[in-house]
Amino acid sequence: MNWLPQTISGRVYTAVLLILAPAPFVFEWINQPFYLDLLSRALILAIAVVSLNLILGFGGMVSLGHAAYIGIGAYSVGIPSYYDYYNGWLHLGLALSISAAFAFVTGAISLRTKGVYFIMITMAFSQMVYFTFLSLEEYGADDGLVIYSRSEFPEWLSMDGSTSLYYWIFGLLLLSLLFVRRLVHARFGRVIVGSKFNEQRMQALGFNTYRYRLVCYMISAMMCSLAGMLLGNFTGFISPDMIGWARSGELIFMVIIGGAGTFFGPLVGTIAFVLLEEFLSLITVYWHLIFGVMLVALVLFGKGGIDGWLSLLDRKRAGNG
Repeated sequence: MNWLPQTISGRVYTAVLLILAPAPFVFEWINQPFYLDLLSRALILAIAVVSLNLILGFGGMVSLGHAAYIGIGAYSVGIPSYYDYYNGWLHLGLALSISAAFAFVTGAISLRTKGVYFIMITMAFSQMVYFTFLSLEEYGADDGLVIYSRSEFPEWLSMDGSTSLYYWIFGLLLLSLLFVRRLVHARFGRVIVGSKFNEQRMQALGFNTYRYRLVCYMISAMMCSLAGMLLGNFTGFISPDMIGWARSGELIFMVIIGGAGTFFGPLVGTIAFVLLEEFLSLITVYWHLIFGVMLVALVLFGKGGIDGWLSLLDRKRAGNG
């Protein structure tokens, strides 16, 4: 079967996608809707992690405020719905335009800094968004806001029903993976990756790396806002809790678990994170302690994350061959 990937990592990722594709029908057949909800949540987060990996893994921009764009996307659904505006195109347009505008302003400032200063300033902007939504009493403040109906699209794009929403999520995830892959392999992506390793050299070659990195930051924010829009429709409830810096930290961990700077690593890393979180919470109420120790051990000893382990198996296989 020559159509199968020849590497172990390629076969694993292909298997993951083949398992995800029919998941709603499998869970419906075994009458386990809970697992479909769990998987839907994981794939929504995977879109956000793929967007973060674009700037972190490929661009070397460690943002501790990416959850802000999840919140912007979610509130772009929640606030119009509060006024009985359920048009999905309106929600989508608001999510993309507001996240792009906010990323342009904050990115233009943040990208003037580097290292720990960039990390702290992105976290500061995220906390500004957090406290802004926390102060909006009209929209529930810290009590959150209930969304009574999902975004409305034409019938063939309807989000009604768990299965329909799942394929919205799965479709946007595939588009996100494909988009990032093509972007990174394009000239634009080469400049971004080159700037990560040697920004001075890229500037010497005539590239305005600041503009490239700013555009990349905006693209990442817009992709993340899509995850927020989906999350708002999925949960039917939004609150400032989804914007806090701790949520951004979780996104970074998901990138690291899967493998930063890889194409499918963020997907498997997010699924592993969510499943592990769920499994440990069923075992003990002190699961946070166990989970934290495992994450620290992974960062210290699991170089390259899951993708790194699979690549190591490929190299060993090639060496034995």
